[in-house]
Amino acid sequence: MAYKITDDCISCGACEGECPNKAISEGDTTYKIDPDKCTECVGAHDSSKCAEVCPVEACQPDRLIKRPKSS
Repeated sequence: MAYKITDDCISCGACEGECPNKAISEGDTTYKIDPDKCTECVGAHDSSKCAEVCPVEACQPDRLIKRPKSS
């Protein structure tokens, strides 16, 4: 599952520099996460950094994006 940025985003940019996969970029009105690049920081951090640093909790798991289970 990837993360997404909700409409609660205040465009502060705190999350962008924290993403080890460069999956976060500035959109028209809020930041956005490319689900093809988002790994939830697995292998880089113990938890999702964007969610940790977001002051308004706008970075949330996107339950519609499913990743295949690795064997």
